[in-house]
Amino acid sequence: MMMTAVARNTSAIASFAVLLIPFLINIGVPAQCWAFLAPSAPIRSHGSLLSTSAGGDPSIIDNLTKGYESFQNARGEGYDVKQSIAIAIAGDYDADAVKAKINEYINSAPCVMFTWEASPACKKAIKYLDIAGASYKNVRIDDPWSEGNPIRAELGKMVGRSSVPCIFIGGKYVGGFDAGVGDESPGLLDMAFKGTLREKLKEVGALEDQTAVAWKREEESINSYKHHSGSCHGMNVTAQI
Repeated sequence: MMMTAVARNTSAIASFAVLLIPFLINIGVPAQCWAFLAPSAPIRSHGSLLSTSAGGDPSIIDNLTKGYESFQNARGEGYDVKQSIAIAIAGDYDADAVKAKINEYINSAPCVMFTWEASPACKKAIKYLDIAGASYKNVRIDDPWSEGNPIRAELGKMVGRSSVPCIFIGGKYVGGFDAGVGDESPGLLDMAFKGTLREKLKEVGALEDQTAVAWKREEESINSYKHHSGSCHGMNVTAQI
């Protein structure tokens, strides 16, 4: 009977791993952030995979079991699969301290983005805000992952969406790059098409003076041309010598 329960539990944990790892790979999360999967000490024997190691450090199975329990608890609380996985990845943390840190970030600038570097959607959001001439604060939650994973888990609870980028304008959540959770937070792309993005940025003081932006772009263009011309001139001189 006990062996049947153990086998059932092991099967459930294995199923969780099969669900989790492809999900992490699919959304572009590098292995460095899978902290709860990795044992804190080197694996010395096959037995240490199945139980706590001799030094008292948790094994891969210990950590995976704990992650599975967190996932199950989150699902029981009504969170969707993606948010439940985010909670499982985050591991143990002080929720109140993390929420306080998030609010500190949100209130630190008129426009704040929570991102990770490898995310294509984050790269697009940064590009669009740059094109709009916006002034924004970029909070990297992948640097380091040990701090970013709890932030991502709590952000998901706050706004109802665990994906990045997670963007706030004037302290209010407006969605990600091309999606959000409702009419008030449709994402940057939808706001840009509706003509409300620049209006919102300007309203909270996050839109740079467009004359200054134009001069900055012109200066960058001139500097780029000078650099290119200088390189070509150097090549010609070398060729003549």
